[in-house]
Amino acid sequence: MAIGLVGRKCGMTRIFTDAGESVPVTVVEVLPNRVTQVKSVEHDGYVAVQVTFGARRPQLLSKAAAGHFAKAKVEPGRGLIEFRLNGKDGADLKLGSELKVDLFSEGQAVDVTGVTIGKGYAGVIKRHHFAGGMASHGASLTHRTPGSIGQRQTPGRVFPGKRMSGHMGVVRRTTENLRVVGVDVPRNLLLIRGAVPGSKGGNVVVRASVKAARRAARKVVVPHKVAAPAKAAATKK
Repeated sequence: MAIGLVGRKCGMTRIFTDAGESVPVTVVEVLPNRVTQVKSVEHDGYVAVQVTFGARRPQLLSKAAAGHFAKAKVEPGRGLIEFRLNGKDGADLKLGSELKVDLFSEGQAVDVTGVTIGKGYAGVIKRHHFAGGMASHGASLTHRTPGSIGQRQTPGRVFPGKRMSGHMGVVRRTTENLRVVGVDVPRNLLLIRGAVPGSKGGNVVVRASVKAARRAARKVVVPHKVAAPAKAAATKK
């Protein structure tokens, strides 16, 4: 896994290409993420980097959190997030260093993680895309009902996990293989093609695409030696 950034979803807009094509984009404001801890195999058993984002009043911190930020000599943030690394990635990172939007480049594939918008209490048609009941004459008050939910006396109960009405949204989701179409370093903005999970103003985590990296690794062809063609045996006259 590569290093990512934590940003704030500002909303959606569109940009136009040189050919006049309209491209829908999500604007993500990524203020500099500050490194608070660098973990290594020798001390922690794995390699990772921990960053904080945003700002928080010191009066709202516990003594343990305040000491953690003071040790790294960084301004207290609104939260901590950790990115697992592979091999020697992040070896050049130091406590207090900043990660900015220039970590990504235009055209790069990314995965964006956020908490989906809450929909409140929803029925089975909205929540699970049920077809609903018959809309014909005589189907009174059964148009959007779930129908039967159980069996007969055996087993005589409803199995756990049955798709029914209930709370919808507010779950952690990741949208994969989105494309970065713009990087505005002076204003700390990322323009990502398409929609990302989360409500306007919510925190999102942007990482390099995992599947794109795997595809690139599979395309690497290891050169191998080609056997020289065998000489044709001389024919006797």
